[in-house]
Formats: sequence, C-alpha cells, structure tokens
Amino acid sequence: MPHFTSPPAPQGLASRSLQAVWHPCTQMKRALVVPPLAITHGQGPWLFDDSGRRYFDAISSWWVNLFGHADARLNAALKDQLDRLAHVMLAGCTHAPAVELAERLSALTGGVLGHCFFASDGASAVEIALKMSFHHWRNRGFPAKQEFVCLRQGYHGETLGALAVTDVAVFRDAYDPLLMRSHQVMSPDARQALPGESALDVAVRAAADLEKLLQARHGQIAAVILEPLIQCAAGMAFHDPAYLRAVRALCDQYGVHLIADEIAVGCGRTGSFFAFEQAALPGQPLIWPDLICLSKGISGGYLPLSLVLSRDSIYEAFLDDDVARGFLHSHSYTGNALACRAACEVLARFKDDDVLARNRQQAALLTAAFAPLRGDARIENFRHIGMIWAFDVREPLAGFRFAERFHLAGRARELLIRPIGRTVYVMPPYLLDETLADWLAAQVRATLDDVLNQSVTDADRSPEPPTA
Repeated sequence: MPHFTSPPAPQGLASRSLQAVWHPCTQMKRALVVPPLAITHGQGPWLFDDSGRRYFDAISSWWVNLFGHADARLNAALKDQLDRLAHVMLAGCTHAPAVELAERLSALTGGVLGHCFFASDGASAVEIALKMSFHHWRNRGFPAKQEFVCLRQGYHGETLGALAVTDVAVFRDAYDPLLMRSHQVMSPDARQALPGESALDVAVRAAADLEKLLQARHGQIAAVILEPLIQCAAGMAFHDPAYLRAVRALCDQYGVHLIADEIAVGCGRTGSFFAFEQAALPGQPLIWPDLICLSKGISGGYLPLSLVLSRDSIYEAFLDDDVARGFLHSHSYTGNALACRAACEVLARFKDDDVLARNRQQAALLTAAFAPLRGDARIENFRHIGMIWAFDVREPLAGFRFAERFHLAGRARELLIRPIGRTVYVMPPYLLDETLADWLAAQVRATLDDVLNQSVTDADRSPEPPTA
C-alpha cells in the first residue's frame, strides 16, 4: 500500500513566498511542509508552475475564472481600457464602464433591482448589504430592526460583519467576542434528509424553522441572508429551490429583507446567470431577493470586483437633504474602471456566445463522464447542478488530512483541486469539450483511487486546515 509523502522542501519562488507572503486560508506552519505552487502563467483551463508542469484549474482559482486564463477577448478589452482610464474615484465622478455594467446587471433582473453599489471583494459586498438593510429600516422609522438571520453552515466572508453571519467554526470562533449576534436557522442542506424524505421535505422543514423565528422576532430582524441553491463552504450543500420560494414569501409576510449572496453561485455557475432565477416555478414570473451580492466570476477572474444590486425601494429610503441619511460607505477603488470593463466584457460574452446554452452542453459531457462514480460504494451524495459537481467520500474511508492528501495527489495527476473536508468538488472554467471532460473525470477518479489506497503515518494525523 503506498504511503503518503509530503512534497519536497520548497525552492525558488515558493521558498521566497514563505519568507515574505502571509498566505490566505493557510496555517503557515503547515505551509512549510506543503508549500504553495509557484505559478508562472496560465492558458485556457491550464496553469503552469515554475518547473513547466501544467495543472488543470478544476476549481477555477477559487471559483473566479469563467473563460480560462489569458482569454483573448478579456485581454483585449482590458488593454483598450488601460489606454483610456484605469481608475477615477466614483464619489463625485463617474465613467462609462461603471454605468454600463450597472445598467446591464439591472436589465438582467428586468429592472427589479435598479441600482448597483460597487466594492472590491465578496465580504465587502456582504458588509454593504447588511448596512444597507439596517440603515434602510432606520431611515424608514424602524430603528429596532437591526438583527440578521443566517443559515447554519453558511459562509459569507471573513470581515467582522460578514463573519457575524457566517457559521463555519474554524473561521468564526477565534473572533466571536468581536462579532454582533445573529440568529442561525436550520440549513436546507438536502444531505440531512431522514429516511423517506426528499430534498423538498428538508426544504420545507428548514422554512418552518425560519418561520418560527420570524414570528417571534420580525420586529427586530432586518434581513435574512443566504446562498441560493448551494452553501459552498459547507461542502457544496445543495438545497431544493422551493426553499428560496418559501423564504421570499416569509420575508414578504413579516417585513424582512432577503439578501442573496451570489458571490460564488452567480455568473452562470448553477445553470442560470443568477442562481435565484431558479426559485420561480416553471412558467411562472421570476421572483427576486431585495439585495444581491456578486463577486468572483463577475470580472472573469481578472480583477477584484464586487457589487450589491438593490431594489429601488431600498435606494429611495436614503434620498434626503440630510447627508447622514445617505449611504456613505466607500472604498477608494469603488467602481474601478478596469474591473468594471472586465465585467462588461463578461456580460457581453454571456450574450454573444449564449454561454448558458453552451454550458448545458458542456455539463452534459462531464456528467456523462462522471457516470461511473455514481455507483461507487466509497462515495455518497453525488450531486450536480449547472457547472458544479460534488461528492462526499464516506467518513470511515476518508482518513486524516483527506483534503490535503487529495490536493497533493491531484497535483501529481495535473489537477489543481482542493476538497472541502471530505467533499470533492469540481467547478471548472467554461471550456470543456468531450475529450477534456473525459480526461478530467478520469483524473478525478484516479486521484480518488490513489488517496484511498494510501497509508497515513502518525505525522500526518494532526488536525486538517480548511480548504476550498
């Protein structure tokens, strides 16, 4: 039986990085044993390290890359914008990329979400949405509405406001004394189904749990925040769209905002541009949240950009002669012209290339290639939606440091892949053809074989850091 071995001691760029860079989501002591990959360039779905070895970007570089690395159209748009305007402050100024991006995004909601506020990263967008909701209620004469509701196992970022509505212990617990209190309600994670239950039954139970809280505290609750269809950091926890319909109806009934965190699940990842579009029953009009947070894929994986789309009724609550009743949140790089231009090109690509239709074809190829895994007794809960695939390795088989071992074994098979706990997931760029889909599925299966056939020494039994 093969024995798990750590990578060789870091050299070159990796060694320099460990001396100078504090890496995110990383226990830096462990990074001395498992050093970072030194990536020099990318092309399409591939990344290349400083030794010339290639890796398929199976997780889209933390879910941001849509059309591959060094994409010609995105490159050209950014080069053009660079010669025009790189940045100007958005307080008291404006520019075409920001205006056009806001207009296009609003149009995708049929004008229901009419205004766009820009920021830089996902956690900032969540902070903005929380502040908007609270401040809206205060401006409307309901200052007591200052509490928030989130889902168990939910993740919304790691700044203090976002962390307060996050339920991932390894990120949250150290900072708990600094956080505002939030209400946590049952997750609709379909993996919680009791014998004889369906995903719909779990969604109904979860909605009932939320309703109990809203009945008791709606006078104090400003908003409910959730990730539509998938709680990603919870191990790609899927839920039935009926949960979204139920939460929308409950928020309407009890006068509470609904914030959709589409940072990871938006931009086509679930099969529709906005995941929340799937809340509506077939043939029925679309229903929308009150605020949508977007980041990650909106710039195609090129530049930091996030934004919050809001209903006009929220925006209008801030219109007043009193400056203090305005929404004064700001970042120096709010609405950066380069980032907005990249996002405009992303939206143009969705329209010009009918990306959602092409993604359905690509998804069918990879789903077919993954078919042998569905009957594999070593795994459970194989699931798929849009351009996301996931399965859980059975707990008795996963062993110590499963995610790290799988990541390292994947590297040996030209995969950049990072499980979440014992959940293996694939979220690739939108560039699959039949040959590549077959190769990717085969490499994931082979990596699983490699890892489950490994033996693990006591040195590898220390607690595993989170990966995603």
